[in-house]
Amino acid sequence: MEDKALQRTALLVTTLSSLLTPMMASAINVALPAIGREFAMNAVTLGWVASAYLLAAAVFLLPFGRLADIVGRKKVFAMGTAVFSLASLLAALAPNAVSFLCFRVLQGTGGAMIFGTGVAILTSVFPPQRRGWVLGINVGATYTGLSLGPFVGGLLTQYLGWRWVFLLNVPLGMLVLAAVRLRMHQEWADCRGEPFDWPGSLGYMLMLTAFMLGFTWLPGWRGAAMLLSAAAAFPLFIWWESRSTNPIFQARLARGNMVFAFSNLAALVNYSATFAIGFLLSLYLQFIKGFTPRGAGLVLVAQPVVMALFSPLAGRLSDRLEPRVVASLGMGLCAAGLLAFSWLGQASSLLAITANLMLVGLGFALFSSPNSNAVMGAVERRQYGVASATLATMRMVGQMMSMGIATLVFSLFIGKARIVPGNYPLFLRSMKVSFIVFFALCVGGVFFSLARGRVR
Repeated sequence: MEDKALQRTALLVTTLSSLLTPMMASAINVALPAIGREFAMNAVTLGWVASAYLLAAAVFLLPFGRLADIVGRKKVFAMGTAVFSLASLLAALAPNAVSFLCFRVLQGTGGAMIFGTGVAILTSVFPPQRRGWVLGINVGATYTGLSLGPFVGGLLTQYLGWRWVFLLNVPLGMLVLAAVRLRMHQEWADCRGEPFDWPGSLGYMLMLTAFMLGFTWLPGWRGAAMLLSAAAAFPLFIWWESRSTNPIFQARLARGNMVFAFSNLAALVNYSATFAIGFLLSLYLQFIKGFTPRGAGLVLVAQPVVMALFSPLAGRLSDRLEPRVVASLGMGLCAAGLLAFSWLGQASSLLAITANLMLVGLGFALFSSPNSNAVMGAVERRQYGVASATLATMRMVGQMMSMGIATLVFSLFIGKARIVPGNYPLFLRSMKVSFIVFFALCVGGVFFSLARGRVR
């Protein structure tokens, strides 16, 4: 009975946290025009509202995942919830664009502690034969948050102001923290006593920061210099980690485990191709179609609603079928939806946009939880924290790359100008190019998904 109670508690707190963080992310997409007006941000700077958060989350995920295996997954999870809630409060009170973006970085740091431990806690508590089902519920909660975000964000932005999007996170975060403190009494630290790889962690963080900043600063010379620095540092980092007794990055695991390596690569490609959909369509609906924030949120909710409905089913399906089959089908549906989005124009019908969002939502549901099941089923118990953090890192880096691609295309077509009626044709052209690039990425991702091999 004690195991059952622990399983219910673990599922409760991880589900609540999986609901909280994506709800904020999707709500902010709807609030972007209002934030841009208050802080006088151009199209490129607006992209950094999401990118600042994603950069911090991606950089800290792997170090916090490894730290959680050593000091305790529950401890890091609880600390992350507290940091995320505090940063939300500070972002809501930000007086200018610079401080606002700084608090978004702090928010991403807290998010890294949450993302790097939630799936690891679930995998530690539930047996392998129920793992796909539980991960499906967790992914479904994520998509429920994404579903509620545009609607809640639209209402709050329109009637109370965009700052309430951040203030809402504070009581929800405190609820998660209270549930962890009062109802989750067990700790998981399968690598307790092992040393932490400080040099490897610092090198990893600097290398990933250079890569992600370089990607977003293209096509300027600073971007090229950053990318070259990251490329030069990568083989040195792999060499160091291969020699380390307790590395932060399991280079040997990635080389010797096809399922682990290609499942993570598939996740990277999928998020790179799909994350910017909400960002682009939020701007499209409000600037081109003239929707209110609430109206745009109601349209965007179509994709995550389908994700939330079908993710538990997809997770259960991956307990019975090969995850690569289900995930690859989902990636293919995402590619079809992205190709259809490349045809959007000023006269595109609302019905076609909504139907296409639902198609992408179904594809993403079929991909995400089976892919997570494949990753966590490919490693030993003592590696759950690192495996969970690696998968979450792929998600965050992919999301950052998705925003980087959209921002780069904006830079090439619009420059640093604000989005006004005079450059709407340039905005539509940049959106079309972005979706074509995303479609090509997703097609390539299908092959990575299929190449991972059999899990069972």
